[in-house]
Amino acid sequence: MAFEIPADLHPDVAPLAWLLGTWHGNGRGEYPTIEPYAFEQDVVFAHDTRPFLHYFSRSWTTDEEGNRTGPGDLETGFLRPAGLVEGGKGINVELVLAHPTGYAEVWYGVAEGPRITLATDIVARTATAVEYTAGQRMYGLVEGALMYAVDKAAEGQSMQSHLWGKLARV
Repeated sequence: MAFEIPADLHPDVAPLAWLLGTWHGNGRGEYPTIEPYAFEQDVVFAHDTRPFLHYFSRSWTTDEEGNRTGPGDLETGFLRPAGLVEGGKGINVELVLAHPTGYAEVWYGVAEGPRITLATDIVARTATAVEYTAGQRMYGLVEGALMYAVDKAAEGQSMQSHLWGKLARV
């Protein structure tokens, strides 16, 4: 699918323009404290002319045939450019996320071309949220698909793979 950079895109966000739009696909989740599962997912990266992208993700758990079996994770936030990386290779980025499971996170990372790597700086959680201490994320554009991986450290476990998916622009 052809993609056009919007004329009203804030210039600071131009290096992140490859993310813009709606994405749909599937992924897998696993962690030592849960049963492995499959999911279907919609992700939207939008802009409103200001120097950030609004991010929204929702998912549904699926059975082995890909049929939806229930609601999955939700998250929303803002991806913000934060200046050039020293030496000019890419830009620094900040990601602020909130989850209905009682978490808010601040992530810092680098966008180099169509690839973003991030790590948590702060994880805040409510008294009723499960213990979660740190995370890492990677997003990349590979042959037109948005691919991502999420690692986390939670519930006494060390940092390890948790989620991964492949989404197509719709």
